[in-house]
Amino acid sequence: MAEPFQTFTSRMIPLPAENVDTDQIVPARYLKVTDKDGLAEALFHDWRFAEDGRTKDPPFVLDRPEMADRRILLAGDNFGSGSSREHAPWALVAWGIRAILSTGFADIFRSNALKNGLLPITVEPGRHRQLFELSSADPNAELTVELDSQVVHLPGDEDLPFEVDPFAKVMLLAGTDELGYLLGRLADIDAWDASHPARIDTRLGTPA
Repeated sequence: MAEPFQTFTSRMIPLPAENVDTDQIVPARYLKVTDKDGLAEALFHDWRFAEDGRTKDPPFVLDRPEMADRRILLAGDNFGSGSSREHAPWALVAWGIRAILSTGFADIFRSNALKNGLLPITVEPGRHRQLFELSSADPNAELTVELDSQVVHLPGDEDLPFEVDPFAKVMLLAGTDELGYLLGRLADIDAWDASHPARIDTRLGTPA
């Protein structure tokens, strides 16, 4: 399970590339990996490493020293397109990213992200351009992501409200998923069952 999503402040990682698909986020050869923590190195692997395993020169944006510990990815349009694979949000979270700002996300990626502790935030194109301009003018500019009130606080006391599916929000704040949510309601389910008549077996009298 992911950790409960808490308000945090971070600088941005600028990645203006558009149509970044899940095979670029995590190459297909890593799909057999089940250790989520070990997926940080797989994140954008072919963009980050040469065939001999050494970091490319110049380094990919994630590998620049000043990007360490940053938790907000500022991405180009249509992020997460391509095949469905939970390894994509797994790898992003394993690296340390907890929120992505983009003008658009692939539907399946968005769903997988929300179920794995990663918050995709859609922003309108004009504000998206402003964020890239801010990142370029002041690489150390900090944003605060507040899921509970659904707002990103920008420098200069500006606020960027965003939408998120209500149930996904509940799961993110609790650090759980659909199964975890149901398991957490077992006492209520048992109480409901106990207060209602036993179910009738409609198969009685029918051939086995």
